[in-house]
This record gives sequence, structure tokens and C-alpha cells, in this order.
Amino acid sequence: MTHPKTLVETLHGRKGDRTPIWLMRQAGRYLPEYRALRAEAKNFLDFCFTPDLAVEATLQPIRRYDLDAAILFSDILVVPYGLGQKVWFEEGIGPLLDPIVDTEALKGFETTRMIEALQPVYETLRRLKQELPADRTLIGFAGAPWTLTSYMIEGGSSRDFAKAKLWAYGRPDSFQKLIDLLVDAVAAHLEAQVAAGAEVLQIFDSWAGALDSAAMRRWSLEPIRAIVTRLKRTAPGVPVIVFPRGVGTGYRDFAEAGVGDAISLDQHIDPVWARDAVQRKCVVQGNLDPRWLVVGGEGMRTAIHGILDALGRGPLVFNLGHGCVPETPPEHVAELIATVRAYR
Repeated sequence: MTHPKTLVETLHGRKGDRTPIWLMRQAGRYLPEYRALRAEAKNFLDFCFTPDLAVEATLQPIRRYDLDAAILFSDILVVPYGLGQKVWFEEGIGPLLDPIVDTEALKGFETTRMIEALQPVYETLRRLKQELPADRTLIGFAGAPWTLTSYMIEGGSSRDFAKAKLWAYGRPDSFQKLIDLLVDAVAAHLEAQVAAGAEVLQIFDSWAGALDSAAMRRWSLEPIRAIVTRLKRTAPGVPVIVFPRGVGTGYRDFAEAGVGDAISLDQHIDPVWARDAVQRKCVVQGNLDPRWLVVGGEGMRTAIHGILDALGRGPLVFNLGHGCVPETPPEHVAELIATVRAYR
């Protein structure tokens, strides 16, 4: 049985007698009940926009495990979809978008239209607020502007982000217009989630590590700072976790800039380094390699203890360095949680 709002207390920098834990992609394909539920939707976006299904997917890991929080079942690409870009998902390929090539496409993109289009997402949150156990925290989320622009320009996932970086590096004034649009859209999407019941927010900049250090600060850190600054005014008291995945020592830049209440670390970051460079400035979240969840056993427990030994004396939210992978055995998730709970 979880303690009341342990996650929220920790994110406000108040360390209690236990380490809160939740997992990125804690709902998903590694759970047999999720796979059965997914078969009820004609496609992935239909799944995300059907509150009955999205609520159930969000709650499945909460019923199974002693987790401190549920994270809304949705996708970061609902923002470009809501703005008016064509977005679809193909099995075995992933997300696909009609790519934009210049700012001409932005004339049809409207934040007001997006909020109207995403009402099913907010209805899911409203229902979750009613159904989630009172001692669990409800997390909302969105993609960061840089990551969203990457998908919008590349037309899907990318290995080198060449098109997005050529636009950002070669036409920065034009690229700034796209970033500014997304700062407004992401902030509005997160505000709507808070209004619907979200108690904590996470901003995912999954591809921040693709940028060089100067570009990372301009196109990742500064837009996220603008979003968080706005949220502190419009949603005071709601903690914001920032996940600039892959930025290496750039995590220290985020911490020193005060971007967010907590910084989520990927699995490539040494916890001892993070203790000295990041945790002294803010709460940290992370950062077990998701592949340890596939392996389980003594190796996984040793890795968990290494993170807790380094970071457990300060404010820490235990999580993964990225999301659960589909081949994760569900019993290993239970073992992970039990190991964190038993740690002293």
C-alpha cells in the first residue's frame, strides 16, 4: 500500500522515508492484458482517443504492481495531429507523418483546434482522476518542441535527424517560428491536462541528444524553459519532470538552469556523477537500463542498488533510463519494485 502522494512530495524536494517509483511505458506490450486490449482498437490513434480503452490501459499496471503513479496512456504525436498534420501508425514501422518542409504549412496549425481535437485525451484524464486510487499520483505528459519538430519534419523516426537539423542550423529564424508554435501548443496541452486532473507533468525530449551542445541549449533547453515558466504561472504547484534524453553532461545545464522540478536521466548517466552534478540542484529521476528488466535476477538487483546507493540519500524518483521494452517479463517488473521497496 502506497503512502499518500509520495511522488508529489518528492518532486517538491521533500525526501520521505521511501523512494517513489513509476516506470516509463509501464503500460504497454509487455503486459498480456494490454495486448488483448489493444486488439479492440482499429489503430493506435483510435486506441489513444477512445477513453474507455485509454483508461483501462493506464490502470492495468496499477492493478498489477505497487507503483506510486499512473501515467496517462497517450502519445506525444497527438500534438501535431491535433494541430492539423496527418499522423498515422503502421504496425512494424511506427509513427508516420506527412512531413512539413517550410513555414507555409504552419498557417493551418492552430492551438485552439488542437485543444478541441484532443478532448478525448482530457476525458481520459477526468475519468482516471475518478478511478485512480486516492494515494496514487496521476501523471500527464507531452513531447518537447525539438522532438516534435523532428517527427514533423522527418515524417517519422530518424537515425540522423538530417532534415530537422539542416532546417534548424541553416534556417534558424524560420525554424524558430515552428519552435514557438510548439511551445504554445505543448504548454496549452499540458495546461488542459492539469485542468482535467493531472497532478504531475513530464516533458519528453527524446531526441535532445541528436543536437550539438549549443543547438541543444537553443532548441531543447530554452523551449522547455519557456514551457515550464508558463506552467509555473498557469498551473502553480504542479511539479514538472524534464527528460532531455541523451544529452550527456548537458543534464547539468538543465539542472543549473532550473528547468523543471526534476530531471529524468537516461541509462547512460553515471549515478555518482549525477549525484554531484544534477541532484545538488534538483530532484533526479531514473535511471535503470530497461534491458536489466529483461534479464532480471541478481544482475538487475545489483544495478538497482547501485542507483539507490548513489542517489537514494537525496530526493530521487526511481524509474528507467527509457521505457519498458516489449520483451520485458512482467514478473521482473514486480521484482524491480520489490527491490526498491526493500532497500534501506
